[in-house]
Amino acid sequence: MSDFILYPAIDMRDGKCVRLVQGDYDQETIYGDSPADMARTFEQAGAFWLHMVDLDGAKAKKRINHEHVLEAAKLNMRVQIGGGIRTKEDVAYYLDRGVDRVILGSVAISHPDFAKEMLAEYGEKIAIGLDARDGYVAVNGWLETSEMTAVNVGKEMAAHGAKTFIFTDIAKDGMLSGPNVDAIAELARETGQEVIASGGVSSIDDLQKLASYKGQGISGAIIGKAVYTGRFTMEEALRKVDGAC
Repeated sequence: MSDFILYPAIDMRDGKCVRLVQGDYDQETIYGDSPADMARTFEQAGAFWLHMVDLDGAKAKKRINHEHVLEAAKLNMRVQIGGGIRTKEDVAYYLDRGVDRVILGSVAISHPDFAKEMLAEYGEKIAIGLDARDGYVAVNGWLETSEMTAVNVGKEMAAHGAKTFIFTDIAKDGMLSGPNVDAIAELARETGQEVIASGGVSSIDDLQKLASYKGQGISGAIIGKAVYTGRFTMEEALRKVDGAC
């Protein structure tokens, strides 16, 4: 099992760094005008990975903020990107230009055969993003809820080679109320693969609790609002969470 990895998040909308509350595009806070500058800040803090989301792309179902992603990929960090990735060309666009991992979210639900094809072709460079509302996967920028459970989708994708899942409990996202550790651990247990926790992290204690499960498949955590609002610094998180750096 690998170390527990921290993933500072940059969510992009209209070319800016933003955070939404529970995926609500009407509850947006802007934290920076330049995703590239924010990425450099995280690089300077010592982050090894960067999690980027193209919110415009997720809603429009096509790549929109890709140029900012490629700028970040030039830095001394590994980058994973989700949002607006719907075709083989989208996947290749990023992976051929220095991005380390592409996240397939809604498309893994709407077109599972495509996700399986990408897993077969690119292996560990593909992560499956499972964003759940009451256990059921939400799609299209969280605007719709499917009839598929996160666990069932996870098991199916794991059977076709998925090694990394990113699990978001939408009820926790942007709320600083603590992550849904039970649901994250359940997904790791049921799939037998690594799960990156997303949503709800509010403190170093939350990170340390998640890290205590790294032997049970929780391999990392995405940090967003807690850092942007000053709950703790990226440097502090990296220093205090064992195996993060």
